[in-house]
Amino acid sequence: MIAMHAPDGFLEAPVALATAVIALVFVALALRVSGRELGDRQVPLAGIAAAFIFAAQMFNFPVAAGTTGHLMGGALAAILLGPWVGSLVVTVVVVVQALLFADGGLTALGYNVLNMATVTAFGGWAVFRLMRRFMPRNAAGVMGATAIAALVSVVLSAAAFSVQWLFGASAEVPFDTVFGAMVGVHVLIGVGEAIISALAVGAVLAARPDLVTGASDLDATQLAGGRRVGRRTFVLGGLFVSLVFAAVVSQFAVDNPDGLEKVAIDEGFIDSGRDHALDSSIFSDYATSGVGNETLSLAVAGVSGVLITLLVGLGLISAARQGRDRIAAS
Repeated sequence: MIAMHAPDGFLEAPVALATAVIALVFVALALRVSGRELGDRQVPLAGIAAAFIFAAQMFNFPVAAGTTGHLMGGALAAILLGPWVGSLVVTVVVVVQALLFADGGLTALGYNVLNMATVTAFGGWAVFRLMRRFMPRNAAGVMGATAIAALVSVVLSAAAFSVQWLFGASAEVPFDTVFGAMVGVHVLIGVGEAIISALAVGAVLAARPDLVTGASDLDATQLAGGRRVGRRTFVLGGLFVSLVFAAVVSQFAVDNPDGLEKVAIDEGFIDSGRDHALDSSIFSDYATSGVGNETLSLAVAGVSGVLITLLVGLGLISAARQGRDRIAAS
């Protein structure tokens, strides 16, 4: 398994610092808004969404010769929970991956969060709302809009990194070269993102349509759903799917560079990346230290990541809601 996010050194320090400040502002706003927007019924969905996105990101799928892609999840989380909560959910995933799995550099956290969580959530949500105007007012229409939004969100993320490269390039590679390469390969990755996101939204619509923020304007007759499953069944089912992705599906991930890494190799700035400061951690590179069997090592790391991400996500959302309650009571 290879690291999937930008390492330290891909962008120069001033841009890394600037993106970190911007990302922190968005996270602070997301915490504030999430406390107001998220209903009691959706809190478990936020935790499950974080766990699922972590697990699904472990599966790298092939998109072209020698190149792979993985789910980003920003559009998916935004459609399920709204863009503020959705961006916070993906931020949790990215931070857990950086701190515990040595995936994504510590000084690169700013642009990894900004590109993978903020841009994808808000960009995906905007495209989703636009597409809903042209889609049928039913579950199929929601899924179709989700697919388009997910695809575009990945391209927007690639474009965002390219703009950051314009101001903070770590190598003498022209902006237009990086932009063309990044957008080109991420269009292909976006197709996989679209399929996974649409299927995930469809599954939640079938089980608990009342939890999907992006379909809150539709009633039961328009969604043509069957009997809703109970909250406990829904949470356990979502956790089970996440664990299966992390422990089993991840075993079939293609061990080739992802879109950003492939562009860095092809365009000659891969050597700008630096080793992760925590690359000796217990779950570094999605392997479990001290476990010699590769299959078991990956499974243990994946299951641990799912559970940690679930707990961190639920804890953060709960803290935001408690802050709201304290303000309301004062």
